[in-house]
This record gives sequence, C-alpha cells and structure tokens, in this order.
Amino acid sequence: MLTCRRIQVHRWQITEKLADQVMQNPQVLAALQERLDNTSHTPSSYIETLPKAVKRRIDALKQLQVQCAHIEAKFYEEVHDLERKYAALYEPLFDKRREFITGEAEPTDAESEWHSENEEEEKLAGDLKNKVVIEEREAAATEEANPKGIPDFWYTIFRNVDMLSELVQEYDEPILKHLQDIKVKFSEPGQPMSFSLEFHFGPNDYFTNSVLTKTYKMKSEPDKTDPFSFEGPEIVDCEGCSIDWKKGKNVTVKTIKKKQKHKGRGTVRTITKQVPNDSFFNFFNPIKVSGDGESLDEDSEFTLATDFEIGHFFRERIVPRAVLYFTGEAIEDDDNFEEGEEGEEEELEGEEEGEEEEDTESEPKKDASQPAECKQQ
Repeated sequence: MLTCRRIQVHRWQITEKLADQVMQNPQVLAALQERLDNTSHTPSSYIETLPKAVKRRIDALKQLQVQCAHIEAKFYEEVHDLERKYAALYEPLFDKRREFITGEAEPTDAESEWHSENEEEEKLAGDLKNKVVIEEREAAATEEANPKGIPDFWYTIFRNVDMLSELVQEYDEPILKHLQDIKVKFSEPGQPMSFSLEFHFGPNDYFTNSVLTKTYKMKSEPDKTDPFSFEGPEIVDCEGCSIDWKKGKNVTVKTIKKKQKHKGRGTVRTITKQVPNDSFFNFFNPIKVSGDGESLDEDSEFTLATDFEIGHFFRERIVPRAVLYFTGEAIEDDDNFEEGEEGEEEELEGEEEGEEEEDTESEPKKDASQPAECKQQ
C-alpha cells in the first residue's frame, strides 16, 4: 500500500513539473490565448451581453425574417407555374426532337443546316477528303441502308454522363438502346408541387411497359421548427412504378442456388431463390420515405439523396440539353466550369497563405499592394 502511494505521489510530481514547463512555453501560451479570444468573441456570446431592449428588437427582426421566408416560398411557387407554362412551349420542339431521333421524320435541309465553330478547318479538310468520301458513299449505298434516325441516342447520353453510367450495368445496356424519349411533366395547378420523369421505350424483349415513370414530390415552404433554413423548393419524396417484366428478363433480381443440409438425416438439398441485383432499373423502385417520422439509416439516406440528385439532373440538364450531352459538348462545358472553380479556389488560398506569412514576419501595412477582400457566395 505504501509503495502504491509513493508511485502516485511521484506521478503527480512529474505531471506538475511537465505542466509548469508547458506553461512557460510562449508558443503554447499564445495558442491558448488565441483560443480563449475566439471563444469569448462568438456571435452568440456577444448577443448575450446586449441589453434586454436590444434583444427584444432582434426578436422582432427574426419575425420579419420568417415573413420574408414565406414570401420567398410564394415566389418559388410562381416559378413552378412559369416552368409549367414554358414546358408547354418547349413540348412541340421536344416532340420534333423525338421524331428525328426515332426516324419518324427527316429534317429538311433548312432544319439540318448548322455552322460549327471549326467550319473553315472542316472545309479545308473536306476538300482533301472529297474523293474518299465519294467512294465511301458509293460503298455504303451498296453495302447497307441509311440507319434510321439517330441510333442509341439516349443510351449514348447514359454512357457519356458519369452520374448515369455508374448506375448502368452491362445487362442494362440492350434495354436502354430501346429508350426513345425522356419527358418532364410538372404538377397541375392546385396540386402539390411535384414533377415526373417519363421514360418512353419502344417494343422490346424485356418488359411490356411503353412508359416508365418516376415522380418527385417537392416542398416549398419554411419548416415550422427551423424556418431560417429555407433556401427554396426541395425534393422530399419520390415514387416509382411497377415494371411488367417478361418471363426470365427481370434484370433487377438474380437467381442464386444454395445448398442446405438436414440436421437430423444429414441429407443435402439445393434450393434456389431470387435476390436483388444491381441495375439502373432499380431507379424505378426507390426507397420509401416513412410518413411517421421514422429516420433512415445512413446508407439509405445517402441512396435517397443520390436519387434526388439524379432526378434533378434529368430535369434541369439532360432533358433540356439532350443533344449536347449526346455530342459531349455539355460535358466539356461542365468540366471547364468545375476546373475554373477549383483554380479560383486555389488562387484565393494562395493569397491567404501569403497574407499569413506577411503577418508573422512583420507588422501589416495598409497600402494598395494588399489584395482586395473577396466575398464568396
């Protein structure tokens, strides 16, 4: 017992000695002081020091802010009405797009006239290749007929866009080659805010549906418990549809064989059962959001968030700009935009580091050489 007490006293002496040494280190003291300064000057701590009358006025400002959020919600409802209105104006153009893609109609010379940015270079190259082109056309006329429409149009878009190609399995590809059109439909006036994606398929060997649908339900009102978090409409739920698969063609499930041994007799039997299979067509059987407030696990929340993101991407980018995702031009624009953002961020970080180095080496000087303050959105 005496030995244990001596050990405890010895440890306490060592700890006290180390603490004294640490507290004598100017760098440690400076770091502690900086932390205390940051803690003592937080916005919430400042508000607490204000007089009661000022706090009362701040509460009144918050009431005004909630009213602003409700007005903003009404604004987005009217935006949704405008989207519905202009969707009707886009519809004839998208119908003609479908006809050109499927081969139901052939564009006129005026409709197919397009001047590219590299037209002069293409013309020079074309002059050199005229003879070869004529020979190829003659050979093509004898060997095969002109393909109908634009083959594999939507399938090519799926393959070009990373967000979509990650969902597509090899056994999904022949099905997607039958995809003829994707449409966006907005909820009617007076109905809860939502939009639907319609995937139109031609006759195929996999299912009997001509149209597969996915509906996204939206909410455009401030949360009663947290009204200041409102930033516009958000997708809150989605519903898929039932796919009428032909026998043996359901790619969303796979059949596995499993051996079972009888505990008493020792005999072995083989059973077969169906288990879920990775496929793009699981997109039409989304995770259900519980209406009783029951929370989802982390994986389910991630899957649902990804689903919402994909639905939004179809609506905002893929359907309106399909030809540019087919040719890859829209993808190049997206990549360039992302690279520009990263470059700006790196440049800003470099400026911040330079300012920090200047502060540590000497007293800051206010002159025109210092970088202007940037406000990031």
